[in-house]
Amino acid sequence: MHIKFFKMKNNFFLFLAGLLLVSAVSLTSCEEPTPPGVTIEGNISDAANLQAFFDHISLNNQATPIGKTEIAEDGSFSINKPEGLEEGLYRLRIGAKRAQMIFDGSEKMVTISGSLDDMTTGKLSITGSPTAQQYADIQKRFRSKEVTRDGLVNEVKDIEHPLTAALVAMQYLSTDEKYLPTLKAAAQGLTTSNNKSPYSGDYNSFVAGLEKQFAQRRATDRVKIGQPAPDIELPSPDGKTYRLSDLQGKVVLLDFWASWCGPCRRANPHVVETYKKYRDKGFTVYSVSLDGMDTRTKNRFQNNPGQLEEQMKRQKQRWVQAIQKDGLEWDYHVSDLKKWESVPASVYGVRGIPRTFLIDRDGKIAAVNPRNNLEQELLKLL
Repeated sequence: MHIKFFKMKNNFFLFLAGLLLVSAVSLTSCEEPTPPGVTIEGNISDAANLQAFFDHISLNNQATPIGKTEIAEDGSFSINKPEGLEEGLYRLRIGAKRAQMIFDGSEKMVTISGSLDDMTTGKLSITGSPTAQQYADIQKRFRSKEVTRDGLVNEVKDIEHPLTAALVAMQYLSTDEKYLPTLKAAAQGLTTSNNKSPYSGDYNSFVAGLEKQFAQRRATDRVKIGQPAPDIELPSPDGKTYRLSDLQGKVVLLDFWASWCGPCRRANPHVVETYKKYRDKGFTVYSVSLDGMDTRTKNRFQNNPGQLEEQMKRQKQRWVQAIQKDGLEWDYHVSDLKKWESVPASVYGVRGIPRTFLIDRDGKIAAVNPRNNLEQELLKLL
């Protein structure tokens, strides 16, 4: 009797469990399935019957279209990306209006609402993406003057998402040299978080170029005839450091050149001839080579440090071979091997080579680019 009751009890519980399972499946099957990937939806109130385009864009503003759709009569639209989105900068285009936003790649459903004018004033409402919301909020507050550029410096430091911090700094803090440390810190944060990202390489190149522009602006004021020559301290091919200021008391030709520069190489025989003729009278040459590699080129090898090291060795070897081949007998050959990102080139405002500066015995600039009349200018100082 007890055995029979026990079996009936077990059968009852098995029946009940099966019934619950069927009910759960039935309820689940009645729910609307969630689209895979990410969906960008929203409502632009005055954009009825227009087309909405969604692009993935680079820091150089190169766009890759990833979706488009017709906007309904009521202003609503929806774009689904089944494979999801990569972390990056994106742009919504409707007619002539543009709105940029930053996604971290974890988004599933993003809702955008507002008007066409809101797209250009930073007033769009964005939900479903913390990074896009934060970026839109900063744009809105800056345009309404709720926050200044100086105020943004502290905000950029506190932004947790490296790409958002970098783009805010790039957009609002790249007009004044005093903000350069903030841009450099943002670049470092971006590189540290993902050095394989194309944004990292492009951003570092942007900051390096910006630093060069600022240096050239300073050079316009500093590098003038009669002004003290800005000092240079760089290594020679054998690793010995030479400072330009150590040559004070001599007349110095500061010569910016490179092994790959045809006009420089063709001018070298005249420099060598002048050096040999006047070296015993207190004349010498301080050569700064723009050989090497800039940041953009180095970034091509960021996943292969060994290959980068080999390329840098080749660049240095070409520099040394050019010195030997052209018979540049003086000791003062230096370079930071950064090509056009060379710090001294930026300080002296060098935008093309060959570029020379004749410096008198007191360390002041006496002539700028005196290659055609070098000997004539030199005799005034000896």
